[in-house]
Amino acid sequence: MSITIKDVEHVANLARLELSEQEKEQFTGQLNAILKYAEKLDELQTDGVEPTSHVLPVHNVMRDDVIRESVTNETALRNAPDDEDGQFKVPAVLE
Repeated sequence: MSITIKDVEHVANLARLELSEQEKEQFTGQLNAILKYAEKLDELQTDGVEPTSHVLPVHNVMRDDVIRESVTNETALRNAPDDEDGQFKVPAVLE
């Protein structure tokens, strides 16, 4: 696979970039060098290598959901500056 100047112009157009002819040639060369380097991966022997999505093992670290005693409404409102009908009362933000 090879990147052409037309490809660079297309991507520049999508990104709304104006490139000079020198920049187009420079980016074409740089992108082709990147692709050439990435092609080296094709030389690797990957038979028997299991695909992975993470380098380290990932596991769920959440605790089990256990029903337990919760604070009462009165305890929760004990330190509230103001409460009304068993709820926190806050200043209105919309008029």
